Amino acid sequence: MRILIVEDEKKTASFLQKGLSENEFIVDLADNGNTGLNLAKKMDYDVIILDIMLPGRDGWSILQELRDYGIQTPILFLTARDAVHDRVKGLDLGADDYLVKPFAFSELLARIRVLLRRGKERKSEVFQVADLTIDLVQHRAVRSGKILDLTPKEFLLLSLFTRHTGEVLSRSLIMDQIWNINFNNDTNVLDVAVRRLRRKVDEPFREKLIHTVRGVGYVMETR
Repeated sequence: MRILIVEDEKKTASFLQKGLSENEFIVDLADNGNTGLNLAKKMDYDVIILDIMLPGRDGWSILQELRDYGIQTPILFLTARDAVHDRVKGLDLGADDYLVKPFAFSELLARIRVLLRRGKERKSEVFQVADLTIDLVQHRAVRSGKILDLTPKEFLLLSLFTRHTGEVLSRSLIMDQIWNINFNNDTNVLDVAVRRLRRKVDEPFREKLIHTVRGVGYVMETR
């Protein structure tokens, strides 16, 4: 398990690194907001421990950018800011937990274990294809850091494609799954829906993900 700690107070960072390493975690440290954000985007972490007041950029903006970018790694705020409105703000922005300094290491460790269990459940509901991330729980799709503005039907269609990446889905199967009706050659509802979805998912980006399989249906894959 790999954990990122974004903490500028050297004594606290060293204490956390030592304690977590002794509990068999791989620990990366960042002593400023910009470095922390870059590491969080580049590496695949199981948990991120994030301070709020940091050099470079604060924890609020780091959390916001990671969530906007589609990164759903569990994040725990570890901060001296103990006001109720700060806790509420952190959780509203997408943090998974909020622990106030000073803290007991045993409590921090217990909270990390809870986040790891949640993370395993969450990962089963988050799908990634190239730079596209779709979160079925939060009902959100993000591509290259841009949140896609999808209608409910478009989201269902995209989630079907994503959950079956690399599989050719027949027109009849898609119609049954999304519209709950048998495919009728006289209707173009599927073609219209796919065309609108492509405008949002593919057209603004260089790499195309949704492909037509002539005479059969559609497939989502990288080429």
